[in-house]
Amino acid sequence: MKPGPLNLITDIDGLMIGNAKSDALKSGVTVLVGDKPFVAAVDVRGGAPGTRETDLLAPDKLVEAIDAIVLSGGSAFGLDAASGVMDALHRSGRGFEVGSVRVPLVSSAIVFDLLNGGDKNWPDNPYRQLGNEAFECRASDFALGSHGAGTGATTADLKGGLGSASVQLTDGSLVAALVVANPRGSVVTPGSGHFWAAPFEVNGEFGSYGLCPSAPELLLHDTRLTDEPLANTTIAVVATDLELTVAQTQRMAVAAHDGMARAIVPSHTPLDGDLVFGVSTGKRKMNNPVGSQAELCHAAAVCLSRAIARAIYLAEPASGDLLPCWQELYGQVNS
Repeated sequence: MKPGPLNLITDIDGLMIGNAKSDALKSGVTVLVGDKPFVAAVDVRGGAPGTRETDLLAPDKLVEAIDAIVLSGGSAFGLDAASGVMDALHRSGRGFEVGSVRVPLVSSAIVFDLLNGGDKNWPDNPYRQLGNEAFECRASDFALGSHGAGTGATTADLKGGLGSASVQLTDGSLVAALVVANPRGSVVTPGSGHFWAAPFEVNGEFGSYGLCPSAPELLLHDTRLTDEPLANTTIAVVATDLELTVAQTQRMAVAAHDGMARAIVPSHTPLDGDLVFGVSTGKRKMNNPVGSQAELCHAAAVCLSRAIARAIYLAEPASGDLLPCWQELYGQVNS
């Protein structure tokens, strides 16, 4: 598998990403916007999800295309980030046409980052403004690690972050992932910098640290969960430029959860709200529906594993952090 030019979800033509954050808050927002409405679906596997406008993504619902997806920190407070994105889309004249008005359709999901050391004593909910800021700075190139909704993300033992990865399929189509990695589980094997996702790494994108030799044995015992809810929920988007129905897009999202489970141990716990959005821009025809969809689903899972590892690998230290970054502990060892 060969990554796209940027190894980002924006390698898919027509998609842009906007990030906004508050260092004092230790939180932020990431928005995915298309140059036109895109087909979307969602699959939820965690036990504690926080979402907005996800029911409309079911295959039996009226609307098949939406305007944006928002990933946010802030737990339930962060759901208001979608309001800021809706405001911006409305100013741009975007939205589902209903008579003489247009209603922007924005689906969103949040991670819990309220206990990460940031100042959460705000007088007014800050996430609506952060959502607006993220929309306004959308671009094809964007930063990973401690940015956007990944600003204050944490894992069981390391800082989390924002990650992305892409791959080109044999027919020339593209598949990519975007993730806010904030799990209760761990992305590295106990006492080491070896990523669980190491078998899927491409071109040293998360340090070429390799697979831990004792990974199979450790997999049976690596829980590292505490009673302190410092981190929970990994939320992601997997996207393709292939033309898919809503049902096919949902199947891609379902398959992508395999990539989450391969990169995070344990994943999909009762205290995680793990979910994956699927997106199809429909700019490329799928000539072999059966074979192409199988390859598509496999690629989505691989991309998500890689994106999760990149999120943690690229996280950066900040004042007041409760957990170290991967680079602080293992970067010098691997340099």
